[in-house]
Amino acid sequence: MKLARWQHNGLSHDGLVENGKVYAFAGGYSNEDLVKLGLPMALKVGALTLAAATGNEPYLDDVQLLVPIQPPSIRDFVAFEEHVEGVVKSIDASEGVVPEWYEYPTFYFTNPNSLIATGDVMNPPICQRLDFELEVGVIVGAVEGRDGSNLTPAEAQEAIFGYTIFNDWSARDIQAREMKVRLGPAKGKDFATTLGPWIVTADEFESRHDGEGFLNLLMTVSVNGVEIGRDSLANMGWPLSELIAYASRNTRVVPGDILGSGTAGSGCLAELWGRAGGLTPPPLKPGDEVVMTVEGIGEISNVVGEAVAAPAIASARVRPRMAR
Repeated sequence: MKLARWQHNGLSHDGLVENGKVYAFAGGYSNEDLVKLGLPMALKVGALTLAAATGNEPYLDDVQLLVPIQPPSIRDFVAFEEHVEGVVKSIDASEGVVPEWYEYPTFYFTNPNSLIATGDVMNPPICQRLDFELEVGVIVGAVEGRDGSNLTPAEAQEAIFGYTIFNDWSARDIQAREMKVRLGPAKGKDFATTLGPWIVTADEFESRHDGEGFLNLLMTVSVNGVEIGRDSLANMGWPLSELIAYASRNTRVVPGDILGSGTAGSGCLAELWGRAGGLTPPPLKPGDEVVMTVEGIGEISNVVGEAVAAPAIASARVRPRMAR
């Protein structure tokens, strides 16, 4: 089942996509409601919705898709070794993947309030090295009998509600400055993340997991119609269930939380710059169209808009330290 949010005739609706049409949920449920109720209940609501269809529902081509869910939090991992290799080379060609990467999954928190939908124009901050990141987002659902803390990988697998495409837009020059302070990333990424085009529920992928829980889904990204990168989601260092289990350690994951897989191999420009030893392909510029596809989920597309100037902030003051 595909859960979408769309606008039609000035009104916003939540529902499902089926056979090229959109169907608002019976009972007035929102996508957030169904994630909290859990996947079995969501599938029942979906079946009731289709059974109550009138035939007058709008076609998908006639609506504007919106961000499919407003998550309480977003954790974005760095789980593809090939991506890490290339990005490290873009910083220091003599360095490799640090041993610590292999010990545990690593993630940062990004801003749930900076989400954009497929089809939206993405207006970045003023920067010289604008980039994209091809990822899959996994949506956490209700865990029966559990509060979402210290989940085992098996429990985390049961908590997966569905999947979406996740584009972690990045201003690499801003990010590089921030990371020198050994904290971040922050404003190098805190301007836009694309989610969409919808959420595909986990039941549609049950037969696609291998023996270790990995999903072999083809992922591609193109700029202005030219393919830039491709990879398989199965090339992660950890299956998605283990990312959720790690995220839940000594804290909680809650229904609606989204976890990014991290960037696929060849799924961003910075990685390719590291392998090429220069800015090839070039950074994104206004007017560029970035299209991402993930097998079994769909496609998202955004056009880069003009950079947005923000009010200036002064540098840190160098002042005599007060006595204490």
